[in-house]
Amino acid sequence: MFRLFMGALAALTFAASSRAAIVQGQDYIMLSPPQPTEPGKKVEVIEFFAYYSPHCNVLDPGLTEWVKARGDSIGFKRVHVSANGEPMAQQRLYYALKAMGQADQYQAKIFHAMHVEHVRVNTNADAISLAVKLGFDRAKFTAFYNSFTVQTKVQRALQMMTNYQISSWPTLIVDGKYVTSPPVAAARMGSNDSEQVAIALMLKVMDELVDQQLKTRH
Repeated sequence: MFRLFMGALAALTFAASSRAAIVQGQDYIMLSPPQPTEPGKKVEVIEFFAYYSPHCNVLDPGLTEWVKARGDSIGFKRVHVSANGEPMAQQRLYYALKAMGQADQYQAKIFHAMHVEHVRVNTNADAISLAVKLGFDRAKFTAFYNSFTVQTKVQRALQMMTNYQISSWPTLIVDGKYVTSPPVAAARMGSNDSEQVAIALMLKVMDELVDQQLKTRH
């Protein structure tokens, strides 16, 4: 198993390092109009994602490692999208965890619960039950879940989907203007690449975009 893993890792590294320089319109697109970013020397990176998305689930481990590696140069945030443009229980679950300062710690656990254990989170009761299963006090979590802060965050997420023109996920936005995703970044490599290769290629695109933007801050 270890040899298979190392072989796959080597293949991903080769694929990600052997391409030509990234190209606008192929590896990424420009957001028009660009969106404001928080001031500072770090480059803002936003992931639009959903707990229910199998593609976001596959991306999460690699993206988490990338964020850790780039932590000194990026300001990273997640926005949980809606499936139908209306508030949904999974969004409230995410933003309740966010309000409690626990979203990052429980990100992988929730993906595992939903995509490996096949826990359904379609209703408010489902979301609260999952939080309790993960170890949260029911009354405390429910208070956060039903709070005005969480309701506001959900509405803000819906507005951001419109502002950033989000129609599929995962989608990554770099510095409020560069848009990429695994399918976009892998398009030049052909349609037969695995999803893991597509993710590796997207992370390379993001590295180059972040490095490019860092140069403008000095």
